[in-house]
Amino acid sequence: MQWLQSSRARLAVLVVLSTVIWFMPVPDGLSLEAWQMMTIFVATVLGLIIAPLPLGAMAMIGLTATTLTGLLPIRTALSGFSHPTIWMIAAAFFISRGFIQTGFGRRVGYLFISKLGHSSLGLAYGLVLTDLLFAPATPSTTARCGGIISPLFRSVAEAYDSTPEKGTENKIGAFLVQCIFQCNAITCAMFLTSMAGNPLAANFAAEQGVEISWAGWALAAIVPGLVCLAVIPLVMYKFFPPELKRTPEMRQMARDELKQMGAMSKAEWLIAATFVGMVTLWVFGPVLSLHATVTALAGLVFLLVTGTIQWDDILKEKEAWHTIVWFAVLVMMAGQLNSLGFINWFGDQVGASMAGFGWIVTLAILLLVYFYSHYLMASAMAHISAMYSAFLAIAIGAGAPPMLAAIVLGMFSNLYMSTTHYSSGPAPILFGAGYMSLKQWWKIGFLFTLVVIPVFMVIGGAWWKLIGLW
Repeated sequence: MQWLQSSRARLAVLVVLSTVIWFMPVPDGLSLEAWQMMTIFVATVLGLIIAPLPLGAMAMIGLTATTLTGLLPIRTALSGFSHPTIWMIAAAFFISRGFIQTGFGRRVGYLFISKLGHSSLGLAYGLVLTDLLFAPATPSTTARCGGIISPLFRSVAEAYDSTPEKGTENKIGAFLVQCIFQCNAITCAMFLTSMAGNPLAANFAAEQGVEISWAGWALAAIVPGLVCLAVIPLVMYKFFPPELKRTPEMRQMARDELKQMGAMSKAEWLIAATFVGMVTLWVFGPVLSLHATVTALAGLVFLLVTGTIQWDDILKEKEAWHTIVWFAVLVMMAGQLNSLGFINWFGDQVGASMAGFGWIVTLAILLLVYFYSHYLMASAMAHISAMYSAFLAIAIGAGAPPMLAAIVLGMFSNLYMSTTHYSSGPAPILFGAGYMSLKQWWKIGFLFTLVVIPVFMVIGGAWWKLIGLW
């Protein structure tokens, strides 16, 4: 397969494959437009994987294809760039630059190291527990991971001199970034209020007569969730270990560095104030009717007005602009797949094939299909909107206990966010940091599905039996 190393050859393969799918007979019940949109989406995602051109270039090709083929008007094709999540992601990138540039991020990193720096595993657990601490009160996972956890992670990695720019990403940064990414999906699944899509799922369940309480969701998720949070860093440490393992000398080094840094500067205090203010507004945003993206943009504006960061600093943050391009295109395509009926059709096909199975087998199959179909999605909200109600109805119709089916589908609406580099708001933020290649990201994302799904189905299943959900 030596010839596939050529970018032109990979592009040619992509064009041929896309053309074949484009002209295949359209399945019954699906419109021609839905099939063609699916073809362009699949071709774009495959292009991101085999990378004949950079990610942004492949995304622009996909966007242009939707208009040249007459599928979408240009205004619709560009609609992804107005999606609030896109600008939440961008603001998180820019604010992270402020954490690093002012030295406040490095200070926080050294504080982490001074407490947990005896091992890279200890640092991973520290970051994961921080995410868990904020999860119940922060329904925007992008805000939580992008605005709180990601700057801390990058500070820790910088303190260990582990950066993609220096070729030292495997020192500790690559290990930490995947621990954060995999565990973020778990913390999202543990509380009704830890991801914006969870209340939406609860509302859909209520429409079918299933009322999910905050305590009921948390009780069901607490055991499999905590098991996953304990196991994931250990498995990552075993099979994808960092170069730095036991580093007891780093704790004293961190203390020495903090002493050398001295008192916090004005810029650091402004960054700290911005951080506390944003966290506060993210927590109380629903009460104040303040969108999480507005909070992020307000934090960015505050840093610009006070001169803590400069506009040139933002222009130089090329990974942020790169991420805006490819993620906006994928969000637009996923939305169009939903609006054109492809996702509903897919759910109907699955439901029809379930006839005759017992409820346990039916629910297990539904959960697996629901989970792995997220490879076609760039938005958890879109996925829940398109498939949750249909899959819940199928499960209840097959005889599954309604509360069990509703809560477990709700939890799985978060678990699948740990799969790809476009599977959730945090995904492009963490992937965009550059610590892992696309191939590594997808490989680890898939392998950990073989850890997380059994934990929730087996250990979770036993726990749900104990508490009377079935």
